[in-house]
Amino acid sequence: MILGVNVDHVATVREARGVTEPDPVIAAGLAIRGGADGITVHLREDRRHIQDRDLKSVRRNVSVELNLEMAATGEMIKIALKVKPDMVTLVPEKRVELTTEGGLDLVKTGRKIKKAIDEIHGRGIPVSLFINPSVSDVEMSKELGAQMVEIHTGLYANAKGKKQTEELNRVKKAVKKGLEIGLGVNAGHGLNLTNVKRIAAIRGIRGLYIGHSIVSNAIYMGMEKAVKEMKRLIREGVRK
Repeated sequence: MILGVNVDHVATVREARGVTEPDPVIAAGLAIRGGADGITVHLREDRRHIQDRDLKSVRRNVSVELNLEMAATGEMIKIALKVKPDMVTLVPEKRVELTTEGGLDLVKTGRKIKKAIDEIHGRGIPVSLFINPSVSDVEMSKELGAQMVEIHTGLYANAKGKKQTEELNRVKKAVKKGLEIGLGVNAGHGLNLTNVKRIAAIRGIRGLYIGHSIVSNAIYMGMEKAVKEMKRLIREGVRK
């Protein structure tokens, strides 16, 4: 099972100040040193975090799998065909949302999604669809021509007790159906140190795609080293 690390929120911190750091490309390199098998970036239409230059730089500098999350729009398709990521994950996108709130509505947007899949796949780039943990959505993804799906685990991650077990079972059924019909099956959203094990235990999942929790923990786990380095440089400056 591979781990794809989403570095969007490194860029979120940067964009909050409109400066050049922290750099999501450097964060991607550190993630790879930590064992990441892939890097994910979501280039949103409103460019709220990842910028076009970030995507291009990650493509140039990252040797592991690059997963581009994007909406199925003409602009984004053109960018994907030019940058040529290792895979594209089509996701729903709303301007007012803080983060992706759920899977694609394949019934409402199926024709648009199929057109995007055909165009991207036609250039040799595998396409995954970010979908809700629903057997019917898995089946429809196959019908639309997707090579993979990413099962949305947000409902599972946010639930507790019996409800979480129910949501876990929905994820399991969706994974099983995906494998039965020949899809690559990934999962992600809301996974963290306390809830990831139950998802990772599901047999057949190709990869887990995790961002916010890893970036959050990096603030805690990486802070000591960052402070020590800053103190060292300050001491060097004082001595001059």
